[in-house]
Amino acid sequence: MSKTIKVALAGAGAFGIKHLDGIKNIDGVEVISLISRDLGKTQEVADKYGIKHVTTELSESLAIKELDAVILCTPTQMHAEQSIACLKAGKHVQVEIPLADSLKGAQEVVALQKQTGLVAMCGHTRRFNPSHQYVHKQIKAGAFNIQQMDVQTYFFRRTNTNALGQARSWTDHLLWHHAAHTVDLFAYQCGSAVVQANAIQGPIHPVLGIAMDMSIQLKAANGAICTLSLSFNNDGPLGTFFRYIGDTATYIARYDDLFNGKEEKIDVSQVDVSMNGIELQDREFFAAIKEGREPNSSVAGVLACYEVLHKLEQQLNG
Repeated sequence: MSKTIKVALAGAGAFGIKHLDGIKNIDGVEVISLISRDLGKTQEVADKYGIKHVTTELSESLAIKELDAVILCTPTQMHAEQSIACLKAGKHVQVEIPLADSLKGAQEVVALQKQTGLVAMCGHTRRFNPSHQYVHKQIKAGAFNIQQMDVQTYFFRRTNTNALGQARSWTDHLLWHHAAHTVDLFAYQCGSAVVQANAIQGPIHPVLGIAMDMSIQLKAANGAICTLSLSFNNDGPLGTFFRYIGDTATYIARYDDLFNGKEEKIDVSQVDVSMNGIELQDREFFAAIKEGREPNSSVAGVLACYEVLHKLEQQLNG
């Protein structure tokens, strides 16, 4: 596929803008349609990025004949349904994490992808961050093996706001969204399936209707363990921080940056063509389309993560 890949992006919020910034650096790709709920705000973003078509309806963009692919940065609850709509319309699709908010939804997307043969990928960004790629390459080279991962996912979301601090119309979820990053990354880095998983959660928020604090333990078939702490109550540094404790080193990953156990920064600038995990994720999506292959973090490739999340949800609701 040598022609320009024509893309629609759904969701012009904080994460949609991160994708638009990344795509600007990728040759052979053009965003031709922008979809979001508020037409006025969507038009503002479209004007800034030179996108000619704006709509509030995904179906309108899917009807564009020359459209090749869609990136979905929409509310979690819409991910599975919209991914299916894209595949049914014959469009390649990348959906931001999580693939779905239920195992059934995830399984339906995977089944349709296999039926259509189109590229369908989920935004498990940690696989692409240069920091985690560096660790992955150390593992692949036999220079490092994980004994334990200690992960903190902390936000301050006592009100329903997005990454830019703006009010939003949907509720985020610690288990199906934020835990998905770590559950997938742990198995991916270990090269070993999760065979034990336990979870406990704190009180349910009276307005948001979700647990604001959660603790998860994982064990891989190769013996490695993971402890994950998640909170929407944390009034301090925000984000997810990974400590890899291994047989030869300790690594601390903060998004695209990496440090050793003594907090000395490790140069990961040569790991990939960019230091931006979202851009690298998008590069993989478009490369898979052009090369006609399965991408890293394909929907089939991340399904095991959602099987674990389903078991954890059953445990929490039991």
